[in-house]
Order: sequence, then structure tokens, then C-alpha cells
Amino acid sequence: INNKKMNLTNFDREKIDNSDDKIFYKQPRYVHHLSESFRNRLTNLYSQHLCNHHVILDLMSSWVSHLPTNSKYKKVIGHGMNESELSANNRLDSYWVQNLNLVQNIPIEDSSIDIGLIVAGWQYLQYPEKISLELSRIIKFNSLLIISFTNRAFWTKAPNIWTNSSEDARINYVKNVLSSNGW
Repeated sequence: INNKKMNLTNFDREKIDNSDDKIFYKQPRYVHHLSESFRNRLTNLYSQHLCNHHVILDLMSSWVSHLPTNSKYKKVIGHGMNESELSANNRLDSYWVQNLNLVQNIPIEDSSIDIGLIVAGWQYLQYPEKISLELSRIIKFNSLLIISFTNRAFWTKAPNIWTNSSEDARINYVKNVLSSNGW
């Protein structure tokens, strides 16, 4: 494990809109947050790395999971902020609603997940180092965590560490958080 710690300041964690995220996510948004070409590339990536025997965690999910339509997995567990969106996602076998900026503990058993996915969600985490640690607890050793994002976001709900960074700095930020937690 890399012992270099990722130290975010209070300013790094602040957002333009500090109101409760539950209010922002109360209304479902049945829109695609990613371009069609990005969604297609993501689905192709998943088809290369996800297998039928996998238990998959789709963290920070919504009404779509971008999983290959011709594949069935052992189990797909979803997490998100809007009950209606999650219930509309026909790829999820189960799901729960939780604000990860308020409670970082993930209610999943140790080493029970084969592959973790975060699509267009990392940019909203105010405590990514705690989430990274939780993911390392629940995802099996030597497994994958696939994090994907674009230059799109709900900018008022993204922390300053994200909004004030260049695209290259965002990639380095994600890498630094993960590597400081043993990924």
C-alpha cells in the first residue's frame, strides 16, 4: 500500500451549492449525462472486463448502467440518490439510496464485490478518500474498479477540487486518491 496520504482541504471539499444533495436529486432526471459515443465506448470496455460470474457494484448509478445488453451477471447492485431512477434501471438486481457526502460507510460485506463501477459520479464526492477505502474493503483483492467521467457535470454540486482543476489535474486527482488508498 502506498502510504502517501491525499489531504483535501475544507475549501477543496466545498461546493457552490452546499444545500442538501437530497433536494437536488429529488426529481428524477431521465437524460443521458454522457454522449452516445462515450456511452458506446464505456459499454465496449465493460464487455472486455466484466464476466457472467461477477457480482458488480454500480455506485452512483441512475436509470441506466451502460452494461452490455447481451450479458447477464451473477448480480448487479446499484446505489444512487434517486429512488425513481434506480427502480427504472432494469439492469439492477438490488439497489439502495444513500448520500455518500453525508455517510461514507457502504452497506456491503467485505470482499463481496468482483467489479466496482462509478460512471459520472466521482466528481461529486466530497470525501473520495473515505469512499476509496470503503471500495477497497468491499471489492475483492486484485479486482477492478472502473471510474469514468467526462468534462460534463452539475458544476454547482461538484466540489472545488473538481471545478477548479484542469482535465489532466482531475485525472491525477482521482489517481492520487486511489493510490493513497492502496489501489
